[in-house]
Amino acid sequence: MIEIERKFLVSSDAFKEEAHNKVPLIQGFLNTHKERTVRVRLMGDLGFLTVKGLSSKDGLSRFEWEKEITAKDAKELLNLCESGIIDKIRYEVKLKNHTFEIDEFFGENEGLVVAEVELNHENEIFERPNWLGAEVTGNPKYYNAQLSKKPFKTWKL
Repeated sequence: MIEIERKFLVSSDAFKEEAHNKVPLIQGFLNTHKERTVRVRLMGDLGFLTVKGLSSKDGLSRFEWEKEITAKDAKELLNLCESGIIDKIRYEVKLKNHTFEIDEFFGENEGLVVAEVELNHENEIFERPNWLGAEVTGNPKYYNAQLSKKPFKTWKL
């Protein structure tokens, strides 16, 4: 139940042509305590309830527990969430042994595009696609829980 991932900004829309899957995603947070978050997600026709623990110091790993729930339950739970619902489209791009999940944000986070790649261990080597930009692993402002509170459009760039 430990998730290991690296997170990057995306430097171009080229990933869209490489994507083998694309799904709309709405998510909210029932709890955004710094030591744990409880997330509700509606991903296409599927619902999920996820608990995430505190990140490691380098931001590479943290506890994650996820359970599939009905879309109906997810929609009802989204009504109970803290303010700041996240609206995005998730694209999936397979590159050799890894799948990159690229999130294109809308609403208050429009203009932000972030890619994540899950790894089996922290030092795992993976091929970097040419559209992968600067690494932001461990930077809490790119966590969805933080984006729900301080959206990208409010950042001073």
